[in-house]
Amino acid sequence: MSNVQEGEVAIIGAGPVGLFAVFELGMLKITAHVIDALDGPGGQCSALYPEKPIYDIPAHPEIMAADLIGKLTEQATPFAPVYHYGQQVVGLEQQTDGRWLLETSKGTRLLVKAVMIAGGVGAFGPNRPPLAGIECYENAGPGLGVRYMVTQRENYRGKRIVIAGGGDSAVDWALSLAELAEKVYVVHRRPKFRAAPESVARLNQLAEQGSVVEMVIPYQLRGLQGDGSLLEAVIVADLAGNERRLDADVLLPFFGLSMNLGPIADWGLALEHGHITVTPETCQTNLQGVYAIGDIADYPGKLKLILCGFSEAAMAAHAIRSQLHPDEELHWEYSTTKGVPGE
Repeated sequence: MSNVQEGEVAIIGAGPVGLFAVFELGMLKITAHVIDALDGPGGQCSALYPEKPIYDIPAHPEIMAADLIGKLTEQATPFAPVYHYGQQVVGLEQQTDGRWLLETSKGTRLLVKAVMIAGGVGAFGPNRPPLAGIECYENAGPGLGVRYMVTQRENYRGKRIVIAGGGDSAVDWALSLAELAEKVYVVHRRPKFRAAPESVARLNQLAEQGSVVEMVIPYQLRGLQGDGSLLEAVIVADLAGNERRLDADVLLPFFGLSMNLGPIADWGLALEHGHITVTPETCQTNLQGVYAIGDIADYPGKLKLILCGFSEAAMAAHAIRSQLHPDEELHWEYSTTKGVPGE
């Protein structure tokens, strides 16, 4: 096949469970490609609540979601995963030799021996506001154009930022980026926010103090101005249709994620209420060589917890090793004994 990258395992989803699966596979000397519709790792942890604490991760009485993703990415790094961000898997087809051919929305084609679906609640991506030409600004440089998540906070230093939305992500990032941005406009269609009251109070206080934060309420996004690649301004309109121009380097629209199975629903998987049915011992689906872990996987007694997803990643990794090397006995070693590459 031409223009096809070959590998051992493809992991669909770069959330916490998908990232930990890279580690578990790597400890078994299995390499992985990781595909995610978002433009960086972390899934919901990064896109929805990066600065919110998580309390049920073992050995961490409290850890910020973004910090958890950072640690998981660091843990996966020694195993050299190949990441394919900003693209959704739109096709999955088994070949005559038993391998699986995946194709993404950007035309990437992967031929692998096993597939691990770790897509959280499904194939999801950011809710894109209906603005003419918005796609042209989505591929601008770091901290520029239209971005749906913040992966490197420092990229926004000195920038003029428009944040749209009324949830925790919008408010949390407005507070965080106000520390280093030239200007932060917070655009929301009504005075009431859905974020934590303490955070909203802090944001309003910053705005009242005449800091870099300005509350643009009640307004909604109306349009974008620029040269088709470099954003110059965001046009907003109030409820009466009166427009205002906000000079901006970047627009961060935080309108949540569109969550549905998407193309996954057409792959012949056994589904139950929008989840993929798996065998608990191996996390294998009804398709040979295709596994599902994390929130998207379902079996009797399933608990939708990150730590359960971590366990499923380990079980699926071991099942995949048995699939890839059926004649090789696994000589079990704990990580304290074998270490990781580079140590």
